[in-house]
Amino acid sequence: MEQRIISPKRKPEEIVLDSSLRPKQLSEYIGQDKVKEGLRICIAAAQGREESLDHILLYGPPGLGKTTLAHVIANEMGVHIRITSGPAIERPGDLAAILTNLHKGDILFIDEIHRLGHPVEEVLYPAMEDFALDIVIGKGPSARSIRLKVPPFTIIGATTRIALMSSPLRDRFGVVYRLDFYELPAMEAIVRRSAGILGIAIDRGGTRTIARRARGTPRVANRLLKRVRDYAQVRADGMVTEDVASQALGLLEVDALGLDEIDRRILQTIIEKFSGGPVGLETIAAALSEEADTIMDVCEPYLLQLGFLERTPRGRVATRHAYEHLGLPYSERPQQPTLL
Repeated sequence: MEQRIISPKRKPEEIVLDSSLRPKQLSEYIGQDKVKEGLRICIAAAQGREESLDHILLYGPPGLGKTTLAHVIANEMGVHIRITSGPAIERPGDLAAILTNLHKGDILFIDEIHRLGHPVEEVLYPAMEDFALDIVIGKGPSARSIRLKVPPFTIIGATTRIALMSSPLRDRFGVVYRLDFYELPAMEAIVRRSAGILGIAIDRGGTRTIARRARGTPRVANRLLKRVRDYAQVRADGMVTEDVASQALGLLEVDALGLDEIDRRILQTIIEKFSGGPVGLETIAAALSEEADTIMDVCEPYLLQLGFLERTPRGRVATRHAYEHLGLPYSERPQQPTLL
């Protein structure tokens, strides 16, 4: 599933491309208007007081710009940013080494922060609250604790699974923002901007076609734009029109709503094998030979956004819209009896 063209997760070969297309200031950042307005106020207030920003937690589906937003915040504050991830900080000593190398006002960006280990979290709590590290020297009865001060800094945490974060860690973030899927006008603006940076000739119809099929996710839009550019270069003299974009994305099996073969397989499995549901996530994963976490994190958010799936206490249910999109006959399911 990681090889999907519409996967919102970054691929290693896209790191350089993402950096070249990444906006540098809030004024360049497209979409997420409520988040941007809140950040403008926080940044202006912190600069006015000459203090570091409060700790910020960003959550939402992958590919929506959490890492990009962290870089933008660092640029707006005029400070350095250090990038790491929850799985990379294996021991408390790893975190201590990172924190002691920060300067006043610096930002530490922790991706997948929900995957921090409990011993690491215990070290992080006093660092976030008091800008101090409690280090235990020795073992047993002779062990003693030393408190080291660290310069004031800001942690920006990013997660796709906020429910998996421990409550004590979540409560230590003073600012929490959810990033939502982008609306079509914002997606079109992102495609136009990226095409301009990459020097791609594209008209309005081509822009809209790519934007519609990008699943409301900037990373997917940039990836589709590159693939359409390749097709246009070989088959259409380099000009991306609506027809050229449709033909290129058709070859990639990305349909008009941005669904690919795996999305359609999920819906068809629920409808054809399990009579439309309800069916449990683990059962769907077993039927598809896929990881349940991958289905829940990568596929489900967009299918839920489209209204093709419903989550119920008894499992996933395919909606009328899913049947209609797949061209399958729909019949009303009998109502379940209410238990008193």
